[in-house]
Amino acid sequence: MRIDRAGWPFITGSLAPAALLAAAGAGTGRRWARVAAWPFLALSAYMVLFFRDPERACDRVEPPADVVLSPADGMVMVAGEPQEGVAPEPAPQGGWQQVSVFLSVVDVHVNRSPYRGEVVESSYRPGSFLAAYRAESAHRNERSELWLREGDRTVVFRQLVGVLARRIVTRTGVGRRLATGERFGLMKFGSRMDVFLPAECTLTVRKGQRVRGGETVIARWPAAG
Repeated sequence: MRIDRAGWPFITGSLAPAALLAAAGAGTGRRWARVAAWPFLALSAYMVLFFRDPERACDRVEPPADVVLSPADGMVMVAGEPQEGVAPEPAPQGGWQQVSVFLSVVDVHVNRSPYRGEVVESSYRPGSFLAAYRAESAHRNERSELWLREGDRTVVFRQLVGVLARRIVTRTGVGRRLATGERFGLMKFGSRMDVFLPAECTLTVRKGQRVRGGETVIARWPAAG
């Protein structure tokens, strides 16, 4: 399994003291040193879990042109009308629909593009670090927002950090083309993803549903013609 490159400083940073303590306790009877090494080993193992980057179906087969995929693993918090005061402007005819996914500290935190197209807008806004499952986090927390356009189709998606998250990693920008399900960043330690879709899309997920980034279809565009 791949490990996202952002995770290696955390993994090795935990392994180093574990190795030193294990070496100090080896063959010397210093049992305390060997015992003290275990928490660091456990922390390193968790960092491997957190920064894992598994392959998904979209990495093997190009998704159909009409599907919008979940940008992250987690639990659907919102599916339908946007939360008050959080929908991006300007809105398309008919307004936006919102799908929000909450990522726990054990979910895969690599983020994937929900749809294909060119990044036409990119912005970052500092803010608070409220729990990502709280409704007010959508407009108060630190976030990164991307606008993706393919022909007359526009999708807006946001990375929002939570209580434990303290850094958003966004590895794309204006002018870059993204494929549906392509990796574009991650958020560190508990967060959420918001996706905004035009009213013409049909949502295919519900609140409380578990989704997988790059695999679960969260919406479909109407058939062409």
